[in-house]
Amino acid sequence: MLFNSLQFLLFFIVVTLGYFSLKWRGRWVLLLVASCYFYMVFKPSYFLILLLTIIIDYIAGIWIERTHGPARRWLLILSLVSNLGILAFFKYLGFFAENVVWLFDHLSMPSLATQVEGLTNRIFIRVLRFFGENDVSSFKDNVINILPVGLSFHTFQAMSYTIEVYRGNQKAERHFGIYALYVMFYPQLVAGPIERPQNVLWQFHSYFQYDREEVKAGLMQMAFGLFKKLVIADRLLLLTNHAYADPSQHNGLTLLVATFFFTFQIYCDFSGYSDIAIGAARVMGFTLMENFRTPYIAQSVSEFWRRWHISLSTWFRDYLYIPLGGNRKGPVRQYINMLIVFLASGLWHGPNWTYVIWGGLNGLYQVLAVLRDKLLARFGFITTPARQIHSPASEPKPGSPVWAIINTLITFVLIMLTWVFFRARNLGDAMLILQRIATLSWSETISSPMNAVEMWFSVGLIAFLLAKEYFYLALPTRNTVVFVVLFALTTFATYLFGVFSSNQFIYFQF
Repeated sequence: MLFNSLQFLLFFIVVTLGYFSLKWRGRWVLLLVASCYFYMVFKPSYFLILLLTIIIDYIAGIWIERTHGPARRWLLILSLVSNLGILAFFKYLGFFAENVVWLFDHLSMPSLATQVEGLTNRIFIRVLRFFGENDVSSFKDNVINILPVGLSFHTFQAMSYTIEVYRGNQKAERHFGIYALYVMFYPQLVAGPIERPQNVLWQFHSYFQYDREEVKAGLMQMAFGLFKKLVIADRLLLLTNHAYADPSQHNGLTLLVATFFFTFQIYCDFSGYSDIAIGAARVMGFTLMENFRTPYIAQSVSEFWRRWHISLSTWFRDYLYIPLGGNRKGPVRQYINMLIVFLASGLWHGPNWTYVIWGGLNGLYQVLAVLRDKLLARFGFITTPARQIHSPASEPKPGSPVWAIINTLITFVLIMLTWVFFRARNLGDAMLILQRIATLSWSETISSPMNAVEMWFSVGLIAFLLAKEYFYLALPTRNTVVFVVLFALTTFATYLFGVFSSNQFIYFQF
């Protein structure tokens, strides 16, 4: 069920009104049933996969808490392997098989390549047909169209539960319905934020009274999230899709503007989803973690990653970077750990080398930033070099506004260039886009499905967004009159200027 649909609007109203009319026992049952329905609207048969992971991790959490000695570690490993195994099969089997086949072909071992391809096809097709995907004929089919929606998100959320139980930071949840709701809570089920058990499990045991201020704040956050999605993201998408569908047909200036637009399209699309998810939960009294914090005003790549997709970047920090040793085992190991984290983050986003390169570039930026800071510290330009991923030491210090603007612009350009790999269909397209951008002529004409007025209107929307988030991270709602006026204006602007084409949120595919 898409957040930008009338179906969701009706669903949200019915569930929220029902929620506040029930006692605690009825509330969790309603939310669980509603969440099951919300997920099954996409593909009912894939609910079995979600149910399987819930049962495995529910049992694993209790056993891990009860067990002592090395057996606890093996139980955790069993739980993680089960979760990652399901994720790997549905999301990465075709990707890895295709690369193994390519490798065998280039090693002049065609018989092995044929055997791998045939075996993978048989397994892939048989399993997917069990789930009703009868049109699949090969593992090379577009995995995005057959991937269980939100698989990467709820897999990581389930894994965080068993890891925290193993670490002793969270007691195992005995109430199966509450644990199932932890994984399936509909606002953040398919695209996050990726929550931690310490933050939300206790909330599902709580009885929240109706709070008018929280309801107003939640509704305003949902309204502006929908504005970002329908008015800004889906409008910028018109040029982005046009240019990236076949970059060989477009000049450098068109591709540059399309990349600039995509930089804000993906932000408005994903942060818009997060706003709707957090706002919907907030209306009912629940508090979900912040997922975005004005990332494009960051003055360094490190700061950008403390502001962008916060729930995922902190997940990788806590559950991969630090366990790998972080910065505690020498500088070389620190650099390797940084690269591993961002390469894993890239692969998490999708089974394509473009995502891996995107992650690798961000990891390389982080390593180069640490090396730069160490060099500057050696010559006395700064006092403390940044030592680890997302390190507070790399937080920009107050200084010249001119340098702040320069650093922000440099960071923006570096991040924008990485989005080329994220958006391009393949590496060939990505390299062609970068090559044409590097050799563009400012006398070129932009090829766009939008006319000049629509193009400048899109630029104005971007400027409005930046100004709004610089001065008002959240729109004011305390004064009821102000809330009513702003909510009405936001809703009317969305209706008036929105692009209503039922485009799903970008991160649903992950």
